[in-house]
Amino acid sequence: MYQNGKVRAPYAQLEDWMNAMPAQLRTLKQAEAEDLFRRIGITFAVYGEGGDPDRLIPFDMFPRVFTGAEWGRLEKGIKQRARALNAFLVDVYGRGEIVRAGRIPARLVYQNEAYEKAVAGIKPPKGVYSHIVGIDIVRTGPDEFFVLEDNCRTPSGVSYMLENREIMMRMFPDLFRGNRIEPVDRYPDLLRRTLASVAPPKCSKDPTIVLLTPGPFNSAYYEHSFLADLMGIELVEGQDLFVEGEFVWMRTTEGPKRVDVIYRRIDDAYIDPLCFRPDSTLGVPGVMDVYRSGGVSLCSAPGAGVADDKAVYTFVPEMVRFYLGEEPILKNVPTWQCGRQDDLGYVLDNLADLVVKEVHGSGGYGMLVGPKATKEQVETFRAKITADPGNYIAQPTLALSTTPTFVAEGVAPRHVDLRPYCLVGERIELVPGALTRVALTEGSLVVNSSQGGGVKDTWVLAE
Repeated sequence: MYQNGKVRAPYAQLEDWMNAMPAQLRTLKQAEAEDLFRRIGITFAVYGEGGDPDRLIPFDMFPRVFTGAEWGRLEKGIKQRARALNAFLVDVYGRGEIVRAGRIPARLVYQNEAYEKAVAGIKPPKGVYSHIVGIDIVRTGPDEFFVLEDNCRTPSGVSYMLENREIMMRMFPDLFRGNRIEPVDRYPDLLRRTLASVAPPKCSKDPTIVLLTPGPFNSAYYEHSFLADLMGIELVEGQDLFVEGEFVWMRTTEGPKRVDVIYRRIDDAYIDPLCFRPDSTLGVPGVMDVYRSGGVSLCSAPGAGVADDKAVYTFVPEMVRFYLGEEPILKNVPTWQCGRQDDLGYVLDNLADLVVKEVHGSGGYGMLVGPKATKEQVETFRAKITADPGNYIAQPTLALSTTPTFVAEGVAPRHVDLRPYCLVGERIELVPGALTRVALTEGSLVVNSSQGGGVKDTWVLAE
């Protein structure tokens, strides 16, 4: 919000709003927001920790603001990255030209646990493997943005982006009258259009689209039902679908109905027990055979996870250069791969100053934030890295930007990141907004909701 001791222009009107809000009103508004979240049913699930697993995600009322020019640069970089990631996926499940050219080690691709051999040789409709790309971005200065990681499988959280905006508009309508803020409510329509645009070759009519969920015990089930409702499509579980002949069918009260596009929110391993995990009860037996023959589209495609592996991440700038012939607009965070002997030595010598992550970790788990860790935690991680170096990467602790956040004593800076959702189909599109996650604990760099983080509305000001 502040730069060189002065309020940054995008936040000018918010400073007056903040100063004019007495503490009692802020407390009432915070309670109102929580009540709205509870009534709407916006929860996330955390299992294995005892107590009620369904929890309200903490919501901060102070929005994060971008100018139109700032967003324009981000949008170009995000779209560029999404194009390169999809080109990489088409390539490594085809001829593997980037590996042949020596631009990325073969072992990182073909020995990667996220690489699905069953998908090799399949080119999905429009050449798209990852249809919803969630790119996690951090800001370190006025004009400096870095990509922390890419999410090419089933990135979650977009429901919070939409509901954060809805709740802010309900509670503070005057703010929206006084600021020209780009809308985000087109997202469900854009998502449906994206899914329809990648209908399979055997679909000769308006495609029937369904959202495949693992069911109500999944941590993101609220989002699954929310998106299906907004798109006007059926929310289904594996038992609602079956394969017969060359197609996938949905059981309905009026008899079987053919399904053309499945927006799947289940992991690769559970999609088809005849192809992947034989003990899966969440998927649809035989669906991969239909997918191979062009009878159904799976969004995002199985195998897309090899592109968002944290070791492969280090090569995304090279993908941009190799496939697009362009220089990356968005930078990667400098990264050491512990599987490399030289990198390993540096990481072990500097553990207390680095952030270390498991290659396949997520949700803020399986990571070490060196400057915030105890000596015991550092040594525990040292032993883990030494035992399996290839399972870890390390990055410097960045000076992450902060945004004003309402806390018990008033307003204080807290670290944030940003997750825009890029839709890839016949076109590449994203709405002018994103999920801003905020580390509510003072000094914390971990923004994940499962680790105590919260969310806030993200504004892009119209030019």
